[in-house]
Amino acid sequence: MRKLDEALLPPALALAIALVVGDLLILSFGQSPGAVFAMLLEGTWGNAYGLGQTLYKATTLIATGLAVAIPLRAGLFNIGAESQLAAGGFAAALMGLAIPASLPWPVAAALCTVAAVVGGGLVGAIPGALKARFGASEVIVTIMLNFIVLALLNWIVASHLHVPESLHTPEIHSGGVPRFADFSAVFRGSAANVTLVGAIGVAIGAWWFLFRTRAGYELRAAGLQAEAARTGGVRLPRVWLVTMTLGGALAGLGGVNYVLGYKHYYEEGFGSGAGFLGIAVALVGRNHPVGVIFAALLFATLSQGGLAVNAVVPKQMMDVLQAVVILAVAVCVPEVRRVLQDAARRAVMRGTAAS
Repeated sequence: MRKLDEALLPPALALAIALVVGDLLILSFGQSPGAVFAMLLEGTWGNAYGLGQTLYKATTLIATGLAVAIPLRAGLFNIGAESQLAAGGFAAALMGLAIPASLPWPVAAALCTVAAVVGGGLVGAIPGALKARFGASEVIVTIMLNFIVLALLNWIVASHLHVPESLHTPEIHSGGVPRFADFSAVFRGSAANVTLVGAIGVAIGAWWFLFRTRAGYELRAAGLQAEAARTGGVRLPRVWLVTMTLGGALAGLGGVNYVLGYKHYYEEGFGSGAGFLGIAVALVGRNHPVGVIFAALLFATLSQGGLAVNAVVPKQMMDVLQAVVILAVAVCVPEVRRVLQDAARRAVMRGTAAS
């Protein structure tokens, strides 16, 4: 019971602080907080279209949230989910263009999904390999890779794959997945698709991996106390490489939601910051796969809700609330504090050695 309280306290405290800040912001615009929040709920969970859009956005955030949460469990801070997400979406689009249109959609979708996993995993493996071989900071490497990978993909699309008068690839030949609107007319117009089911399944699989396998135990041991884990026989370089590769692969899955489930092509900037928002999802979800699902729904609600209340208050207010939640949780989450303290300690040691 005590562990449950400790797990729920930071997110609950963060939400309470965000509600107070939100009330003050709404009052500053001369509006009623109760009316605005009621409008937010009505525009997200209160109608089928809003619910569909919320679920669509949550699908990508589950993937990027897991991409950050799993490495954090190993004491690694993956800030590269943005580029890993883009690489996954790009790889899925390339596979969708390469395979014949006559291929049955389940087979085509599976091939595109594998391509997305490989694309994101390769980008995630780079910081993992550099840390395992040279001890390079995964924080710095993933930040730099965000710029490099996104610029490279944009150049490839603009120079070789774009449709005239646009900044996206041609539509995929095969591999699209059904939308919820194909099964129920009430979701008509929304982008929610069956990728959500896969994302939840992946989150459950991540829980099983973390808490029911030896590899997951070694990963968590490395994050709790790296030197003790090394003494116990855990090969830390291997754990770092596997964990960052896994994180990249999970982020790459998020690209499937857009490319296969929505637009059916890769487009510059399709993630709209979902990779960075995955950091917040992981923090609020306490780096637990089940917590990531609920945190993704929360941030998706705030994102879609910003559009619903834009008529009475600026939608940027929801960005402020998201930032408040992030800051409040970051202060309270021990895993984040430990990672930041370890990074600071290593930086001090390197500076002392250099001098």
